[in-house]
Amino acid sequence: MIEHVIRFVLSNLPSILFFVALLVPTFTTKRTAEDYLKWLLLLSVGVDGVWVGLFHIFLPQVAAGFIGWQVSPFQYEVGVSDFALGVIGIMAFRRPLPFKAAVVTFASLFFVGAAIGHVREIVEAGNFSPGNGGLLLVITIIRPVLMITWLLKASRKKAFA
Repeated sequence: MIEHVIRFVLSNLPSILFFVALLVPTFTTKRTAEDYLKWLLLLSVGVDGVWVGLFHIFLPQVAAGFIGWQVSPFQYEVGVSDFALGVIGIMAFRRPLPFKAAVVTFASLFFVGAAIGHVREIVEAGNFSPGNGGLLLVITIIRPVLMITWLLKASRKKAFA
């Protein structure tokens, strides 16, 4: 039983982190745009990026298999990029809004590019592996929308405060 729970959590950690990032500010803070943004950056960009990066770097067969791809030398580079994004996502949690804006810019461009690549894999190769399509693809598309929206709302509030 516990083995199944651990396997479920580890297999679904990016999705879990995304939903927890949405829930934590809902129940623990004033529910401002910046609160939602900082939790999304910490958990869904930060911890998720470190997690995914480590898999690409140290367990490339597992990561590639989950996405439905073959192991590639470029996977190490993507892993380092994911890891670096994760580190700055974690750093952004307690940093001022301009720092968060830089992280949102990089993360949004990265996620949009990743989403385009995954959609192309679905269309051209019929790759519907869990790591290529489904909920993870939806989250990859939604994250930039939420981050940019909350960043703009938080920026307006700070500008007029």
